Amino acid sequence: MEFQGKVALVTGAAQGIGASVAMALARGGAAVAVLDLQAEAVAGTAAALRDLGRPALGLAVDVARTDAVEAAVAQVEQELGAIDILVNVAGLLRMGNILTLSDEDWDRTFAVNVGGVFRVSRAVANRMAPRKRGAIVTVGSNASAVPRQQMAAYAASKAASAHFSRCLALEMAQHGIRCNVVSPGSTDTAMQRQLWTSPASEQAVIAGSLDSYRLGIPLGRIAAPDDIAEAVCFLASDRARHITMQDLCVDGGATLGAR
Repeated sequence: MEFQGKVALVTGAAQGIGASVAMALARGGAAVAVLDLQAEAVAGTAAALRDLGRPALGLAVDVARTDAVEAAVAQVEQELGAIDILVNVAGLLRMGNILTLSDEDWDRTFAVNVGGVFRVSRAVANRMAPRKRGAIVTVGSNASAVPRQQMAAYAASKAASAHFSRCLALEMAQHGIRCNVVSPGSTDTAMQRQLWTSPASEQAVIAGSLDSYRLGIPLGRIAAPDDIAEAVCFLASDRARHITMQDLCVDGGATLGAR
């Protein structure tokens, strides 16, 4: 119950890693607000949180829109209380060769994966700063430091959000606010499964591919969303009270520790 009495806000919480993070925080005692563009699914996440006996609020929000973000954060603070923990998970993956990648795919990727992190972090940090406390964790990707074929927009956006988080951490340190990144590798989510083309795809990811210059996973398994949630909860907790500006890679060794 290390989050007892705290209020958390999790974006991208309709499914996958975001939903797992929200559930883990609630199991730790937090009241949790969940944001996502998918209205019905995020309402389901909020209902599951309330089933745990925790106060919860589910809001359909496009994190690429400043007005929507500001209104949502204000509503969370009004209904649940002062936000102690922010976890930025909202993100999207638009695949494509750089030579044919559309402007819309590039712009939307950055609007959500970078702009969303900026907008939500700004809105929450402006409220945390006068209170002199808070923790912000952004879920990135191990692709932020490793080139990936067909994933230029995604990888570049995750690199940008990771460096933004370090700058945010530096500016927020004077206010007692810690900001860190968790960078997953291949994780069993809807985003991962959209890349799979056959029943053998999971094992192919674990084995790696020389043709696509991609290493396999030394631990021999795809991560579960709960694996990522555990890392997020550690960095959001008082156990990590002297940790800021860090990027914790949770990828089963897929990048060989060379990030």
